Amino acid sequence: MKPFNRTVFNSLHIKLIAGIFLIIAPMVSFLIYNNFYSMDVVRNQVAQSNSNMLNLYMGIIDNKLNDIDQYLLKFAAEESGLILLESSSKSDVDGYNLERIWLFSKLRDNTIYYKGLDYLFVYSPVNDDLLFAPKVAGSADSGNEPIQKAIMGILRDTQASKNASVSYDRWAVLPMQQQDYLLHIQKVGGLYIGAGVNASEVMGPLDLLDLGDEGRALLVDGDHAAVQDKAFINGHGIDLAFQSDDYRLTGNKQQYLVIGKNSSIGDFGLAAVVPDDTILERLPYLQRVILLMATGSILILLASIYFLRRVVLLPIRRIVTAMRKIKEGYLEARIPDRPTSNEFELMNKTFNSMVGELQQLKIDVYEEQLNSQRAELKQLQLQINPHFFLNSLNVVYYMAQEKKYDLIQELSLSLIRYFRFMFRSQTDYALLQDELSLTEHYLKIQGFRFPGSLSYTVTAEDGLQDCVIPPLIIQSFAENTIKHAVNTDEPTHIEIEVGTTGVTEAGKLHIRIRDTGCGFSEDVLSKLSEGMNLTNEGGEHIGIWNVRRRLRLLYRSEAEITFSNDQGAVIDMILPMYKETG
Repeated sequence: MKPFNRTVFNSLHIKLIAGIFLIIAPMVSFLIYNNFYSMDVVRNQVAQSNSNMLNLYMGIIDNKLNDIDQYLLKFAAEESGLILLESSSKSDVDGYNLERIWLFSKLRDNTIYYKGLDYLFVYSPVNDDLLFAPKVAGSADSGNEPIQKAIMGILRDTQASKNASVSYDRWAVLPMQQQDYLLHIQKVGGLYIGAGVNASEVMGPLDLLDLGDEGRALLVDGDHAAVQDKAFINGHGIDLAFQSDDYRLTGNKQQYLVIGKNSSIGDFGLAAVVPDDTILERLPYLQRVILLMATGSILILLASIYFLRRVVLLPIRRIVTAMRKIKEGYLEARIPDRPTSNEFELMNKTFNSMVGELQQLKIDVYEEQLNSQRAELKQLQLQINPHFFLNSLNVVYYMAQEKKYDLIQELSLSLIRYFRFMFRSQTDYALLQDELSLTEHYLKIQGFRFPGSLSYTVTAEDGLQDCVIPPLIIQSFAENTIKHAVNTDEPTHIEIEVGTTGVTEAGKLHIRIRDTGCGFSEDVLSKLSEGMNLTNEGGEHIGIWNVRRRLRLLYRSEAEITFSNDQGAVIDMILPMYKETG
């Protein structure tokens, strides 16, 4: 599992923004919650108020309709002449007509006692005769023909209350083209008696409700479908499927609050549709202020973050970026000069000044180190120069005793060339051909000390003579070989090769020095492989230490030196190939 990285969350940038959010977000959340809560409270109040009004009006309507039902029951019980209508009119035509006229007059006279009642009727299935008594005198045959035909169509259907699409054994809506009615039919013996109430008369008081300009009070049928204003309801996608004790918000684009009440004695109900905008207009002024405060707080939050980023976070980020570059070693990094606060300008100038001084200090220290290394290198070279001097004079002395003047001349010439080079070699580098010539002079001089016991070969690839190498590094190992490998008991051969063979990297020079002596001991070879210093108080192995130290000072990690045994000691040096012109 990847470990948790807390660096991001420990950033000042994140902490400041998170702190602002923690301060402002709860307040904004509370304001928004309070605003929505207030809106919900207002909706509940409006819904409760209109629900109470609908309950009141529905109670009044149900009472009126119940009074009409009681009258119909009383009429059916008291009027004995209804028995005559149950019989065929052919048996007594005159009696049937007289009784029909009597019942019509009585029904018509009683309609005026019930407000909203539009007509009463009696239907005789045997005679297929409808006795229709409208409330308005003289209008039985004029404007009521569509109503009579609709009622006849319902009553002619055998078992009308069972087979008809709408049952009228309870009060139900009878939609007509010009006018809608509430219709109730009761079966009494072999007759059907009923009443019709004008829906407009019933809904009239509801017009007094303050539902706004687009609000509606509607009569709905048993399926909660609108009886009036159908175009308005369908056009706005309003669903009137209300619950008597609750409200709902519905509508396509604009929201409408719907409350309603079902009738207790019929398959119809009353519904109130109130635009949500009209409801929210009743919110107190303070609630609108709260909404504006919540919106303003969000804008302030965004503006604060932007201001904080420009004034504080960006200057800090520029400082941090420059510090990271300095940490990675890029001392040329500086904080850009940008318009900012006085404090940050002072910090930026101080930082840039400190980095400049640090860069100059590093340059001074580096130059001091170079001077120290050059002085140390000169000292190492001076340690090598007198190393060979006494032995050379000793050889001349013994040759002079034996009067070998030719050999003395030859040896003296070699010594002159050798020491001429030594006295002018106080430089960091020497030509490869001069170094090889010096080594040959040295080996030639040593040949006089060990006649017949020392042989040597010095070879170099063509084109390498103008390469430069540190002076005396080949001669030092040749001298070390003379000291530890050459003796008068067995002949020793020293081979020096310079080339590019065996070098895996281009631009490198390979110097190999090998002899046929006894080689390095295991202990010495192990210590040399680990890079340990073998120099002791007696000066043992000082030549090896000198060479390794000089190579490290001059080439650092670009030079490589290894020690091994192969029928004698083998020293391999890999150096960068530098030409005299470079």
